[in-house]
Amino acid sequence: MGRPGGEFLRPDAALQRHRSYALGPGVAAIEGEPSMCQIFVRANAQSYEATTRSIRLHGVVTSVRLENLFWDTLEEIAQRDAMHVPQLLSKLYDELLEHRGDIPNFSSFLRVCCLRYLALQVDERIPRDIGIPIGSLNAHAVLRGLRPNLVDANAA
Repeated sequence: MGRPGGEFLRPDAALQRHRSYALGPGVAAIEGEPSMCQIFVRANAQSYEATTRSIRLHGVVTSVRLENLFWDTLEEIAQRDAMHVPQLLSKLYDELLEHRGDIPNFSSFLRVCCLRYLALQVDERIPRDIGIPIGSLNAHAVLRGLRPNLVDANAA
């Protein structure tokens, strides 16, 4: 692993530096316990169980299957704009259909919506205050300057 000045760290020294960063200064990994993915594997199992919900889109009943953590995130997004999840999904569906003309995988689109919502909060482009409706935000300002792989070139 290269360092400024051309020095190289031994792999075990680089690993120790990463462990210190992840666990915090002065915090060691628990002896004998794998630590690499504990942040992820210790998730509540219910969060990654899938749930299927029926929704009505343009008078047609369809079903959407997502992991519960995505449903929770969609619930938060909907609440921000005083909607219920079926209303939010109908609005997203309509706007996506208008923008793209085709929706090959709506469930995948919804997962990406959730990840984008959370990533945009981390990037402070969407306020974490759930009292601020998403609909009140300037979409062009939120999307301006995002990496090209994260935004449709026609949207910014």
